[in-house]
Amino acid sequence: MRFTVLSFGCRANQADSCQIERDLRAGGGMPAASGSADVVVVNTCSVTAAADAASRRAIRCVARVNPRAQIVATGCYATRKPEDVARLPGVARLVPNAGKPQIAEALAPRAGMITPGLVSPGGVSVGLRPGDRGRTAYPLNVQTGCDERCAYCIVPSTRGSGRSRGVAQVVDEVRRLAAAGFREVWLTGVHLGSYGRDLAPLRRLIDLLVTLDREAAALDVTFRLSSLEPMDCSDEIIDLVAASPRFAPHLHLPLQHASDRMLETMRRPYTASRFRAIVERVRAQMPDAAIGTDVIAGFPGETERDVGELESFLREISPSYLHVFPYSDRPGTEASAMPSKVPVPVVRRRAERLRGIARELVGIVCCNTSIDWTVREGVRAKLRVMVKKVLRKHGYPPDKQEKATQTVLQQAELLCAEWGNV
Repeated sequence: MRFTVLSFGCRANQADSCQIERDLRAGGGMPAASGSADVVVVNTCSVTAAADAASRRAIRCVARVNPRAQIVATGCYATRKPEDVARLPGVARLVPNAGKPQIAEALAPRAGMITPGLVSPGGVSVGLRPGDRGRTAYPLNVQTGCDERCAYCIVPSTRGSGRSRGVAQVVDEVRRLAAAGFREVWLTGVHLGSYGRDLAPLRRLIDLLVTLDREAAALDVTFRLSSLEPMDCSDEIIDLVAASPRFAPHLHLPLQHASDRMLETMRRPYTASRFRAIVERVRAQMPDAAIGTDVIAGFPGETERDVGELESFLREISPSYLHVFPYSDRPGTEASAMPSKVPVPVVRRRAERLRGIARELVGIVCCNTSIDWTVREGVRAKLRVMVKKVLRKHGYPPDKQEKATQTVLQQAELLCAEWGNV
């Protein structure tokens, strides 16, 4: 069986996609391009309406380019809107997030594969090697699910409550990855900072990090923390990352807003001053650390004064990079029922102002509407112009240029997804 895994969205989703590919390889599956694969697994995202649209485009494109492929849709969009996804062309199987570990096993009988469960879990092979899926670092999920209730976020309903992998299990997995040749491991989670709260006995994220720090020297592995909520970024974690040569000096701390009024409305349990104090501590100990953040533009009730506070705060803390999310209603969230919605054109203008600050601060566009380049409309617009120039230069018929341009854009989206959004 030839297969492709297309991945959209966050690091946790990318880690899930790597595990799905490992399981398929372990059963005898062979990776292939989406245009020639027998099975295409589309790991969808639903953090915004744009993320939903990117997932739909990918599925439709696969069905058009490779109509014989069996499309397996999974991820947050497939979990949140199973009926809508099931109606898309080519979708043969729908798998919610909770069923991801069984995808390879479910496909094995039909594809003539070995059941992945028969492969020894103690072996060093992980099925992937550095360079596969365009990666030299490996995203490893140590936690999934979330028990927070941020007003705008649909993820708790698509990922469930927080669940952590045991410390020993994580250490064993890191050993296997190191034996396979990986020298950098991303520690990921839907709510990474809540790691260990569900374990017995109770554990904390710092407990896992200290254990990995001890193991890393013998394994020659460097760790990088994925997104860490500000309220979970403790002094102990900052001190360890600063002191240990085995942790990359990089923290991604989602701010979302710098108006305390907006943070309270969003149900974010910290203030702008607390966030500032965290950044100051990080930079005091690691002057060259990379600090990234996320912000939401146009949340319900946001005023020009709120936007001004956010702009001033971003210039003050000067993040290394910035992801800008135009607010998008997610039915079922608290925010979707809030009054005082900001008009969509205003949301877009405010998002562009924040992207301008990103360019001003770091000199490059590091803004993202769904943690996936495929929905960065600025990039798509530039690529569209470039493609049409090439078509005109080579005498392509004018009446066929638009269709050809759409095909190139969709193929680029699929290629990006196949490479895991690196």
